[in-house]
Amino acid sequence: MNWFTKTFSSTIGRKLVMSITGLFLCSFLVVHLIGNLQLFKDDGGLAFNVYSEFMGHNPIIRTMEIVLVLGFLFHIYDAFVLTRRNQSARPIGYANSHPEENSNWSSRNMGLLGTVILVFLIIHLYNFFWRARFGELSIDAGGNPDLYIVVKESFGLWWYVAIYVIAMIALAYHLIHGFQSAFQTLGLTHKKYTPFIKSFGYAFSVLVCLGFAAMPLYFFFFE
Repeated sequence: MNWFTKTFSSTIGRKLVMSITGLFLCSFLVVHLIGNLQLFKDDGGLAFNVYSEFMGHNPIIRTMEIVLVLGFLFHIYDAFVLTRRNQSARPIGYANSHPEENSNWSSRNMGLLGTVILVFLIIHLYNFFWRARFGELSIDAGGNPDLYIVVKESFGLWWYVAIYVIAMIALAYHLIHGFQSAFQTLGLTHKKYTPFIKSFGYAFSVLVCLGFAAMPLYFFFFE
């Protein structure tokens, strides 16, 4: 196992792990967004509560939660290690360098964007996941725990809505760079297909994050 440890602790190995876990987390975002779209149904939250109850007790979903958590942890840890290595390689900044000429803003600030997303994730998990699993929720007309009420209460707070929207903006920028970078790291580049991957990644990043940001804005302004 020595070769395995050396490979995946190297810079290239960690970038591979970052790419694989990043693309896996992108698939989670799609599934999560589709489920959360139940919030827009005009049924008092019944459909959303059914979805939440299913996600909380289905054994397959519960198993995938472990995979998801591991994916997050590997992604965050490798991002931290790679950032530290890059900083160590350049302990003194170049006085006359112009990084903006060779890279876009999101690629130069992935650490900052990731930190904003991580802080939001901690708040979000406590507010919804923790309360859904370990809190005492009322029961809706369908006999399911009423997580919809928690959503309405949370999205009625201006500061929480602001944090949510800012985090989605940060996530969009993070994904715009990360999506294309993941394919490049995995060697899936081609002069014919790379422009499509870049365009698809941009559209994916913007649309997914707009979908998530629309939820708190809808509840705050219209509910």
